[in-house]
Amino acid sequence: LVAPGEAVGLTGGTTTTEVARALAVRGDLASGSPALTVVTNALNIANELAVRPQFKIVVTGGVARPQSYELIGPLADGVLGQITIDVAVLGVVAFDVTHGAAANDEAEAAINRLLCERAERVVVAADSSKLGGRAFARICSAESVDTLVTDAAAGKETVRRFEEAGIRVVTV
Repeated sequence: LVAPGEAVGLTGGTTTTEVARALAVRGDLASGSPALTVVTNALNIANELAVRPQFKIVVTGGVARPQSYELIGPLADGVLGQITIDVAVLGVVAFDVTHGAAANDEAEAAINRLLCERAERVVVAADSSKLGGRAFARICSAESVDTLVTDAAAGKETVRRFEEAGIRVVTV
């Protein structure tokens, strides 16, 4: 879902950290100038990818949340307001056709929402336990999401609801 040379936004979270690790070892992203531009508000993801010279790493700035390593607040808003990205990959606490993508913290959700608004495409990466539920702070509507990547344990009915809403579902 990510092509060489693209600008990719990665939110914080355990799932997006795994996405970053998968991008780091992709053979087609081993070289380039840059092979990929990664925009993130997650300190751990920036740290993990900064050792890859073929990746251009852009960190949003902001105030660090110790619970998630994510940078939040108006300093992050300032950077995100000045860029565009090809694809945003969201880690979420919950994703539902009716309630959309959500997080537990409203400040994290606000930064993630801005990342979505700056993206051409939005991908939600969420294991099946996060589907069909809701959380406190909305990131974006389901209509804003182009693709859902989830695990094979996602129920057929759940997958069908997302597909009927126009969301491409990829199970891995």
